[in-house]
Amino acid sequence: MNDGMPDGYAETLTLERDRKNLSAIDNAVESGRINEEAAEYLRTLYSDSMTWFREIFHILGKSFGAPKAPVMKYDYATDSAIDEPMKISDIHPLSPYVVQHRLDADPMRNQFFTSAPGHKIELSVSSIVTVIVAAQKKIERALDKITGKYYRDYVNDVARAASRVLSADGRDASARAISDKIHKIFDEKYITNASETVLSIIGRGHEKIAVEMVRALDKIEKPHQRLQDVWRVKCLFDLIPQARTFVERLYSAMPERILSSRDKFYDMTNPRNYRDAKIILNIGHGKTVIPMEIICQVRTFFEFERKTHEVYETTRRAKNAKSDNMESKLATFLEDGVKSYNHVICRCLEALFERVGWNILYSQDNRISMFEGFPHECKLYYPQKILDNINEKLDDAIENEVFRVENAPTKLSANQQAKIFHFMARFVLVSAMPYMQRDWAFAPTTQAEKLFNFVMNEVQRYYKKS
Repeated sequence: MNDGMPDGYAETLTLERDRKNLSAIDNAVESGRINEEAAEYLRTLYSDSMTWFREIFHILGKSFGAPKAPVMKYDYATDSAIDEPMKISDIHPLSPYVVQHRLDADPMRNQFFTSAPGHKIELSVSSIVTVIVAAQKKIERALDKITGKYYRDYVNDVARAASRVLSADGRDASARAISDKIHKIFDEKYITNASETVLSIIGRGHEKIAVEMVRALDKIEKPHQRLQDVWRVKCLFDLIPQARTFVERLYSAMPERILSSRDKFYDMTNPRNYRDAKIILNIGHGKTVIPMEIICQVRTFFEFERKTHEVYETTRRAKNAKSDNMESKLATFLEDGVKSYNHVICRCLEALFERVGWNILYSQDNRISMFEGFPHECKLYYPQKILDNINEKLDDAIENEVFRVENAPTKLSANQQAKIFHFMARFVLVSAMPYMQRDWAFAPTTQAEKLFNFVMNEVQRYYKKS
């Protein structure tokens, strides 16, 4: 039996880590690795760590309610829970944990199940959300980020912005020269006051563009401000509409806390082919801003994504590894994750066909549908043009009996058939992920797979033209 840690141990451990983190930040300033502006930001994130960790716990409670199973420790090495239940008093920022919650507003709840012999029902899709609460990011890792990738991106953004302003004023030669000087000077030491530095670089003769230059440079996010995952959580859902419902609930429940969000479930442009949604929440109090990153993924894709970590780290460290080749390999591997997830959607689609048909027959007199509002029409959706194209072509396909309901308990009208297939097409659109690989499709052995291919081909056709 696990008796947990001694009373007050978690607090003591966290306070000691805070002290070491603040000391590391001071050392980074003294050595010139970062400046005081970046240090102040880091000190905010790495002070009172137990307070912010408890705030994460509170946010999860407000979002999901009480845990539905014991809280377990989490092992990064295996990306899985350790069979070691934790007490609330044992939870602290230095140890990750995993907890199971239920999404009460799940738009898919109880829709997908399989019937086994003996009247046994097994859920194919669950309302349970697996929440992995990461440990506080190590200070050395944070320093590496804001002085490495984030700083390089910042310098590149500064150089591009300065060149853009100069070129717009007809000074192309100056733009190239200034860009080179920006890279040289910013590489010599850690600089975050871009507008002041760039104005000193361009010198006299550019006074009339100074205001435009400052305006452009002040919009650029500084490297330390890009560090938003010192506190982070990953939520695993069975289906995309569940993840999007959770995002919209956060917007509704705590709009003042949301710093930013993005949805990449449909994205086919990122080089590694990651598919997820991200929200940055402020868990700070008053004027103190403490960003917390919430990543939303589907379970099927997570199983593929987590296997890329070791490949990525190995390739990144290889001296002769080509970045483009690595990105291509990861994208291809994760495309298999997209396909695996879409197999789940096809199975769900198959299960829905007969029930939707029966429901239409049952509800035709009272006009009340069990499927009303299912799946939830979320705001994070395809452009209206895609929906219009699919609906128009689907009507033609139904009229020509490319799609038709077979084995119906009674003869269905054309309107009833159209209602079923439009419902199914909408389910595919809100649930499936488009493919990066052009013209890929299931070998259609069922009407569900046939309809799935039809909808996704129209999505691919739209993106191919745009």
